Amino acid sequence: MSFDLVSAPWLRGLPRSGEPAEQSLQDTLLNAHLIEGLSLPSPTMMPAVLRQVLLPVVVHALGAPRSLGEWKNWFEQDGFSSQQREKLVVYLDEHRGCFDLLSDRTPFAQVAGLETPKGETKSVALLIPSMASGNNVPVFSCLTEGETLELRPAEAALWLLHAQCWDTAAIKTGAVGDDKMKSGKTTGNPIGPLGQLGVVMPLGRTLYETILLNLPVDYDGQAARGVPRWAAGPVAAAWESRPARDLLDLWTWQSRRIRLIAVETPDGPRVTRVVLAAGDRLTATPPFEPHTAWTHVAKPRAGQSPRYPRRHRSGRSAWQGLNALLALAVPEESDGVSTSLLLRQAGELYAQGCLPADYPLRVATYGVEYGNQSAVVEHVMADEVPLPAAALAASHQDLCQLLLEAVMQADRAAFSLDRMLADLRRAAGGDPLPRDKGGRPGEVLLHTLDPWMRRLLAGMSRQPDDIDVLEAGMSAWEEVVWREARRIAAELLAAAPLTAFAGRVKKAEKGEKKDVYRSATADRALTGALRKILPRAAEAEQERQAERNQTSSTSLKEEASV
Repeated sequence: MSFDLVSAPWLRGLPRSGEPAEQSLQDTLLNAHLIEGLSLPSPTMMPAVLRQVLLPVVVHALGAPRSLGEWKNWFEQDGFSSQQREKLVVYLDEHRGCFDLLSDRTPFAQVAGLETPKGETKSVALLIPSMASGNNVPVFSCLTEGETLELRPAEAALWLLHAQCWDTAAIKTGAVGDDKMKSGKTTGNPIGPLGQLGVVMPLGRTLYETILLNLPVDYDGQAARGVPRWAAGPVAAAWESRPARDLLDLWTWQSRRIRLIAVETPDGPRVTRVVLAAGDRLTATPPFEPHTAWTHVAKPRAGQSPRYPRRHRSGRSAWQGLNALLALAVPEESDGVSTSLLLRQAGELYAQGCLPADYPLRVATYGVEYGNQSAVVEHVMADEVPLPAAALAASHQDLCQLLLEAVMQADRAAFSLDRMLADLRRAAGGDPLPRDKGGRPGEVLLHTLDPWMRRLLAGMSRQPDDIDVLEAGMSAWEEVVWREARRIAAELLAAAPLTAFAGRVKKAEKGEKKDVYRSATADRALTGALRKILPRAAEAEQERQAERNQTSSTSLKEEASV
């Protein structure tokens, strides 16, 4: 059996026109300028496919741009040049044997002949976090572990790459040839390399532009000297703990030793079983990791790194983390955050005129939240937001500050609503909700504001240099936040019991003032907070109130004269 990833269709592209269709690796790269993106079974497959296959093939076959000017030349080609296309075809043909998914000698991203001491295999569902397998028992699963799951080779290839990047931690099956195996098992396995990051990935208008935006400019030629894993020789069952040697080594890291087992069926080969064992362990995330933002600690504890990848938080949209995405300066003497290498590079490209002023840059974020000793997947996080490239340039810090101001306003307005709910509960004779229990009006507000924030970001991307347009956008944004916060507050007041109207007086302790909690007091506190948080909307509201007062006064005078 054989499945040649170079020529067999397995990547479903989204063309600018026409119906989505599976394409081979070669066709996907050669037609990357005609494809908007990839349609994959799981959003977390996108960084896996890019890092494990597309980016390494391009860099190893063509090299990476050696300067911003060379990057600009690639960008203005709007697709690989005829010479580059020829090099890609020659490269893939020379390495075709490394890209056979079902090969007996050099299976792609696998170990040939990998087996356990007892010759055991497991269901291929082990590669799919959403399906029941072993201790992984999702609440909803389309089949049980006792049923047979058959995957087309195209599907199995995607889940294979996904496992190499995102697999869970804990105990793994031992493999013959693994000298660190004890009692048929290998313990202490970390989660996959991408699971240790909050993945941040710039996206372009086409797959070709996305590939370019994810290529770090190779100023010192380090990437050109690197070798992807498939070109370094067959992978053995034995594994090691070591740092990444270079970018291509990092991108094609084999965090697991895997062998797919296929059977022949009337419909062609189907992968039904798998052997999954321990793989290489990264001793630390290297500083040249391009797909993550960073947290900096000025005074780390003993044994702690002063710089480590910043993880995403479940339940938060990508725009709520703009403070990290837009943090261009690297903290040196204080705690703080800094953005990813590729977003910083995008800002440099914009500043040097390599990207158009109105370029519709998008940023995708991916992450996995693990549970129960990182042995199961609790949540998968994936989001995508428009982001003005100008905000990543040091010369446009005014735009950056406006974006951060908008995020801060949303967070503070949400906090004010939560505080109002706590005051209403006190006024009714109860206690505030515990931090980790119950629904929050602030969360409702942030969910309501989500499409408006994305609209604001998209609008600022189109005209990042027009200060009048930016101010008008901020004014409209504040009006929306004011309106939605007041709407949610009205619902809270309507739901409050009558006892909250009369209120409650908290007894004063020694040296403290009495606290009076009433629904009217809570409403007044929220209004005062919104006036401070949303100065533009507060001024507009004041003007509208003055107009209403003037209209009312005129009406009274007319009635009196009659």
